[in-house]
Amino acid sequence: MPILNYTTKIDPHRTVGEIQASLAQIGATAVSVDYSAGNPAAIMFLLPVRGRFISFRMPANWRGVYSRLCNDPAVPKALQTEQQARRVTWRILQDWILAQLALVEASIAEPAEIFLPYAVTTSGQTLFQVFDSGQLKLLEGGDS
Repeated sequence: MPILNYTTKIDPHRTVGEIQASLAQIGATAVSVDYSAGNPAAIMFLLPVRGRFISFRMPANWRGVYSRLCNDPAVPKALQTEQQARRVTWRILQDWILAQLALVEASIAEPAEIFLPYAVTTSGQTLFQVFDSGQLKLLEGGDS
């Protein structure tokens, strides 16, 4: 089965604008976009959390989507392009964000709880990047 949104024709810039509007609705401030060669590469935003503003950064890692498009025989060759991968990546990010915001609307989770892996630490890395580098130790579970 092809990757979600693989046929989208929606420009990444439009999707980024829609994401910015969704984030603003939950109280995000100073929403901005990082660009690479004219293409949106990440979205950054501030969320008020317990009286402080916390910075978050969500990258659009389109290369994984590109690989998936190119290696799926069900995806037509015309859709196996870097620009299509960028379009698909941003639509997938938007779908994920909207699903998470539904949890916020239902009072199941708080915005900061959802976006915590993308919180930017004092080192400039996201919390996930700190974890991934082994600098953050978590309690490990397992069979006892």
